Amino acid sequence: MNKTTVGWREWASLPDLGIKAIKMKVDTGARTSALHAFKVTSFQRDGREWIRFCIHPFQDSDQSRECEAPLLDRRVVTDSGGHREERPVIKTLLAVGGRRWPVEMTLTDRDTMKFRMLLGRTAMDQLVVHPQASFLLGGNEHQP
Repeated sequence: MNKTTVGWREWASLPDLGIKAIKMKVDTGARTSALHAFKVTSFQRDGREWIRFCIHPFQDSDQSRECEAPLLDRRVVTDSGGHREERPVIKTLLAVGGRRWPVEMTLTDRDTMKFRMLLGRTAMDQLVVHPQASFLLGGNEHQP
């Protein structure tokens, strides 16, 4: 299979969550993908645990969206600063460069981070990363 070449930052969408555009950092140093989330609560639906959360898809914007997804797992993740945190994990569809595939995402507060989404290496099997390039797949049209 041909892989899509991406830069170290790209625009993506999360169609299952209704997120049409989100700027992501493609981070080969991170194992797990992470998505900015706040007001995270769990609830039951059809005998399964689900997660409801809010997201600001764009940095420096008050625009928010409420999302829901089935809970896949809860995992302890160590961030780049060495802090350990238990996070809910969801599986959702990621769309990048005309490709779509399911990825696991942890939910965490990334409000102080530059990127609302971090794509970790376990979700990169369809991608090749050009570490010196940015927005190889376009993206200026996504900015609010």
